[in-house]
Formats: sequence, structure tokens, C-alpha cells
Amino acid sequence: MEPTALERYTAAASRSSRVVITQYSTSFSLACRMLDRATRLHISNIYALVRLADEVVDGVASEAGLGPAAVAEALQRLEEETEAALRTGYSTNLIVHAFACTARSQGIGTTLTRPFFASMRSDLSVDTHDAATLEDYIYGSAEVVGLMCLEVFRKMPHAPSGHDCDLDSAARHLGAAFQKVNFLRDLAEDTSELGRSYFPGLDPKAFSDKHKDQLVTEIRADLEMAAIGIRHLAPRAAHAVGTAHGLFEALVDELDSTPASELLRRRISVPNRRKALIALRSSWGYRRKAAA
Repeated sequence: MEPTALERYTAAASRSSRVVITQYSTSFSLACRMLDRATRLHISNIYALVRLADEVVDGVASEAGLGPAAVAEALQRLEEETEAALRTGYSTNLIVHAFACTARSQGIGTTLTRPFFASMRSDLSVDTHDAATLEDYIYGSAEVVGLMCLEVFRKMPHAPSGHDCDLDSAARHLGAAFQKVNFLRDLAEDTSELGRSYFPGLDPKAFSDKHKDQLVTEIRADLEMAAIGIRHLAPRAAHAVGTAHGLFEALVDELDSTPASELLRRRISVPNRRKALIALRSSWGYRRKAAA
């Protein structure tokens, strides 16, 4: 049977989302390959909207010539388009349309999208955080994204029942770990180009090895808590999330071994060859478990 016009449009929208995740994140793209096709599509659709909003506030709109007020208006328009698409199931923006199709089918609503956009807006107006605003920021910018993905994983075949509290906690801890890793690896750009400080009470220019070590310890604790929930996911979701977990553990190791002064000068990353090896080891371990 020939697809309907809406089905063709939705398929094109999802292909656009896959382009975004491939273009912007080697790590998440690798991890998504471990998922079945339908789940991979949904996770890509979530990632693409998150990336689209992040790019609005992190300089693309400004580089295109938009002033601060116009950037804020663009972000507001994106949130309004997203909420309209959540209600109707359609958007002229391909990325928004793909996200809305996923959200409507997987039970993702404004209780998760609104905190996300609130954190994105804060990047346009808040240069320095205190403990309370940072907690809210991390929840909205990262933890809710983990919860969105979890809604997809819960609906996968062979997903174990129960363990809701463990899974919610793990998703939030993993999102928080990823965000804190980004704070460290993007320290140079956030400080010199965007004028932001995510560390309460700390002058980024005075960032020391002691500060870095404290944050690395915090990230490792988040990753440890996240690992508790991974085993309660459906097998293929556990494989994919475990791969992402391993990739970020490797990045934490790189950050841990890099002097704080160096983090103020350049962005740290894991070489693609090492990422591929981590993904291969994860795949091998998954196949061994599946065959057991």
C-alpha cells in the first residue's frame, strides 16, 4: 500500500532528525545504532529538537545576525511551534514535526518540554548561577531529556515491568552527568565566547585542579547511579544506553587527566577511534549476553 501524504512527510521529517544527530554527535549517533529501527527513530527525533533549541541559544542565531531580542523571539517561536505540534500532530518545521510525532505516540508532553525550554531561555539571560538556579537548569536542560528517552524505552518489546523509581532516578542522573561533562569540556567556549559561568560562586578564570577534581567526582557519582537503572531496561535499550554511558566515562577520564588550565583553553574530546572501540566492546558484550 502506498504511504499517505502525511506518512511521507513524517518519514522525511524523521530522516531530517537523523541527519542532525549524525552531524552533531558522534557519541549519541554510535549509541543509537544499537537500537531497533523504531526506537532509534524516536530517540533521534528527541535529540534533534533538543539540538535545534540548543543551537538557537549557543550562537547560531547570533552568528546569522540576530540580536539578543530576536534570538529570544526565535526560541519562543520554537517552543510555541512545538506545543502547537504536540496538540495537532503537524508542523511546517520538519524537526518539530518529527519530535511531535514521537512525543504524541510515546506519552511525552509539556510537563517535560516546558522545563526544557525554560532552561534554554535562562541561557539567554542568566550569566552566573547559584546552587538553586543551577539545579533547575540541569533538570530542564538535561534530566528531562533523559526522562523523554526513558518514555520511549519503557514501550520497547521485552522491557521489564516495575523499577519505575530506579529508572526515573537513573535517567535523571545520566542526564545530569552528561550536562556536567559538557560544562567541563565547554569551559573555554562558555567563558570566553558566551560569557557564562555554571559553577556557583566560582570565577571561571580562577578554575583550578581542585575545582575540576570535585566536579569529576560528582560526575562519576552520577554515572554510578545511572548504571543502576540501565540493567532494568529492555536489552537493546540497555545496550545503547550502556554504550553512551561508556563513551561519557571515557570522556570523563580524558577530562580527569587534563589540567584545569588546559580546559580553559580548548575543548576536550575522545578520539573517534577510541569511541569506535568502546562501541565495539559494548556490542561484543551485548552479543555474549544475548547468546547466554
